[in-house]
Amino acid sequence: MLQLIIMLVFFGGMMLFFQRSQKKQQQKRQETLDSMQPGSTIVTIGGLHGVISEVNKEKNTVLIDCEGIILEFDRTAIRTVTPPTTPTSVIVEETPETLAETEVDDVIEEDKIEK
Repeated sequence: MLQLIIMLVFFGGMMLFFQRSQKKQQQKRQETLDSMQPGSTIVTIGGLHGVISEVNKEKNTVLIDCEGIILEFDRTAIRTVTPPTTPTSVIVEETPETLAETEVDDVIEEDKIEK
């Protein structure tokens, strides 16, 4: 009888642990779906890569631009969402070494043009 009680307590603990893990996964998935916005890069469950052009929360669908082809998918068909990235500007500092290299390249190009 004691073994039966221990076994039931053990299985009850396992069930609570699995329910908690599943609930966390569901919350994370819902947060991912809620973070979708136009410009986000996505991958569908079928492996299609594209950019979201419109999110319709009433119909629970998204319009995806796949290299000029617009496709409509259910929100649940989205596997991963990457937020839109803003282009960053690259600042290049010109040092005396880089200026000297540029001048040498210009002289070489002028010699080629003269020949």
